[in-house]
Amino acid sequence: MSPEFIGLLGIAVLLLLFLLKVPVSIALIIVGATGFGFIRGFDAAFVQMGSTPFNTASDYSLSVIPLFILMGMFLSYSGFGQDLYQSVDKWIGHLKGGMAVTTVGTSSIFAAISGSVNATTATIAKVSLPEMKRYNYSPSLSTACVAAGGTLGPLIPPSVILILYGILTMESIGSLLIAGIIPGIVLILVFLLTIYIWIAKYPDAAPPTVKSSWSDRFQSLKSVWPFVLLFIVSIGGIYFGIFTPTEAGAVGAFGSFLLAVLSGRLNVSTLVGALSDTTRLSAMIFLILIGAELFSQFLSISRIPTEITMFVNQLDWSPMMILIAILLIYFLLGLFLEGIAILVLTLPVVYPLITELGFDGIWFGVIMVMVINIGLITPPLGISVYIISGVVKDISIEKIFKAVLPMVGAMIFCVILFILFPEIITILPKLMMGSG
Repeated sequence: MSPEFIGLLGIAVLLLLFLLKVPVSIALIIVGATGFGFIRGFDAAFVQMGSTPFNTASDYSLSVIPLFILMGMFLSYSGFGQDLYQSVDKWIGHLKGGMAVTTVGTSSIFAAISGSVNATTATIAKVSLPEMKRYNYSPSLSTACVAAGGTLGPLIPPSVILILYGILTMESIGSLLIAGIIPGIVLILVFLLTIYIWIAKYPDAAPPTVKSSWSDRFQSLKSVWPFVLLFIVSIGGIYFGIFTPTEAGAVGAFGSFLLAVLSGRLNVSTLVGALSDTTRLSAMIFLILIGAELFSQFLSISRIPTEITMFVNQLDWSPMMILIAILLIYFLLGLFLEGIAILVLTLPVVYPLITELGFDGIWFGVIMVMVINIGLITPPLGISVYIISGVVKDISIEKIFKAVLPMVGAMIFCVILFILFPEIITILPKLMMGSG
């Protein structure tokens, strides 16, 4: 068998293992090591199996992952998400559709700190959905806002998936994190516009709520400033060149620990829970990266990336047509696979092609994450929808999937907007590099 045929067979087997729910890391290691053995011999494959895990796990740049995860876990376990929601609700909840706006706004702030889709969706769903139900908000609008807000996690820094993209492609992690800020803000505004149109069409979907006094509003701000301070210190430090991404993660993790201690919310149970979840999630990501490196080595010697690049160069297609085809493939993959699996499966092939076509690697990273994010709220995978369904037992999965369709449309609109105007994504990284 030719290396190219073995490479294609390996990709097919990997997809099959993903669909059979084999853990991403295990599937990557099995296919990568076995495929390498068939092409170069199993003695060489065993050498790779011995050296790759150490070389990958000892990479200093990976230390940023557990640090940002730990920061989010401390805040999540300490209950700051509930305080944040209540504070934002006191300021704008009384406006028409205010609680829906509060849900998206709170999700964006919490996502900016935790960087986790699951943590953001679960936290905001538990806090906001009972409140909106109490004020007779439409279940469709309520669940759509929570689902949409959760998708902001992988986009707004610190984003674990953008960090993984940077590690896998060797793009600047700091630039990638900064690049997600403006697109995240734009997506929030488009979500809010979608809510406004929804309420204009169905006024009963968002009844008015009780207006808080000015003293209550200002009193509630004490629960918001820790989030703002952590974001400014960690992400602002990266932008102005004060911290490396790893140092920013360390500052953020230590800052969230201090906040939890000073607020009196850190006990043995929350400390163990935060450390335990951070360890499990970090170990899972590290194992995925080890598998991704083995799989990438296998693809490289199979010549699949080279052959695909040569094939695409022979097509009479413009770079924009090729980009759109790639993004459509990412959209379809996002319907069945989770984001990290898509990254490690496709980047060894797609990233060299994208850069050869002349597209900016950082810009493409943000666009790709946005397209993959659509899969978070679309069937059949739709992990955010399943999390929400686990919180609210009285709303069917089918009803939630139908409710999020306007938000899916908003996300597609933003993808098109960022393709037409790439400067929306690239302007901050360019300014950061210019100031450095």
